[in-house]
Amino acid sequence: MKLENRTVLLTGAGRGIGRELTRQLIAAGAEVIAVGRDRDHLAALVADHGNRVHPWPVDLTDAGAVDVLVSEVTVRHPNLSAVINNAGVQTLTDLLHDDAQTLSQTLRREIAVNLDAVIALSIGLLPHLRQQHSAAIVNVTSGLALAPKRSAPVYCATKAAVRTFTRGLRYQCRTAAPTVRVTDAVMALVDTDMTRGRGRGKISARAAASEVIDGMRRGRDEIYIGNVKVLRALMRISPALGYRILRDG
Repeated sequence: MKLENRTVLLTGAGRGIGRELTRQLIAAGAEVIAVGRDRDHLAALVADHGNRVHPWPVDLTDAGAVDVLVSEVTVRHPNLSAVINNAGVQTLTDLLHDDAQTLSQTLRREIAVNLDAVIALSIGLLPHLRQQHSAAIVNVTSGLALAPKRSAPVYCATKAAVRTFTRGLRYQCRTAAPTVRVTDAVMALVDTDMTRGRGRGKISARAAASEVIDGMRRGRDEIYIGNVKVLRALMRISPALGYRILRDG
């Protein structure tokens, strides 16, 4: 897949991996529709990259706002030909001791960002994407979709669900929309604001974004990033060991 002169919609564009993806996509010659909730972060992207970035403030927990994005973005950007669903929220939870009412509201928002918005954007933009000569949907999942950790069960569940959805969508596109490549980018532990103070062996956002970009260029169906390559092999050889290692990760 060539990225030059391609228009890419990227969620979670203002921070962490998304900000680095924006930088590298632009360096590759693409334009980025930068979707994010924080207007200041989006403004910073425009300050850095000028008119190569098209900011689109959206709260992905708001289903109505996501529907508006789907209906309007292809009118304003008819050359849109790639979608990267990168935005994600991870909440550390103790399901047995946290306040149930507060927890329920928090986790509904997490599901909305991590799963509902991914499905809505993928399906909503598919009619437009399938009309393009070459198109892509890249859904960013996680190694925790392969083996969950106990401190974030809903996050792990949403990423596993997106992984399964992505595979099913790929099957359908191969049959009915073969010009649309559907890719699962399985993310490692990356050094971002979301992971501050958590875990060891993190890779940089720059390295993570670079592997996603490289996988897109190579036309990969699945992109295993960083040490997730090792986890993938381990889950084939000894799933019990993989679960044990990631459980307290």
